[in-house]
Amino acid sequence: MLSVTAVVAQEAVLEFPIRPFNVDVMLRQQTFAPDDREIGVQLGITALRYGNVEVRTIYQFFSIHTQEFSTDQHSLFLNPRWNNFIDILDFPKHKPISRMIRHVLFGPLEDRAVPYVGMLAGGVLPGPGNHAPGHLIGGQVGVRFPVAQSLSVDISVQYSQYGVDFRGEAGQAQQWVFLTGVRF
Repeated sequence: MLSVTAVVAQEAVLEFPIRPFNVDVMLRQQTFAPDDREIGVQLGITALRYGNVEVRTIYQFFSIHTQEFSTDQHSLFLNPRWNNFIDILDFPKHKPISRMIRHVLFGPLEDRAVPYVGMLAGGVLPGPGNHAPGHLIGGQVGVRFPVAQSLSVDISVQYSQYGVDFRGEAGQAQQWVFLTGVRF
């Protein structure tokens, strides 16, 4: 004898498991164009994710307006990242080096932390000579702490070098940026 069972439809739920959008506040120290400290904003989207590798597209904006000068810098770049890079040191089996490093760096949050290293490659406006975008290259190290479903806090430090035009003079600027923000 065959029994008839009820089939219940399942509702589709839209989730963002890779937290593709990010908003960061930046504290920046740079040389040339001008040599100073300032605060800026960075917006990004995760364009691709495969395992522990992700590629983000980032837009940065800095604006300085003083009595002597006024400058705005717009940067657009790719930010490939390797998440959980510490796990490459997952040996010896009885006491992995990666676990000890996580414990020292993140304490009680060691199982929730997602450390990463990344590269930066793109352009900045205004570029040298104010005719075309200048190059932007650099690197990044940081950690992401998932706080809730589809929400995490991100803290990182990045270094970049780029060609820029400032007051009609072309030059190379180097900058250190401390970022903190949220990804959702």
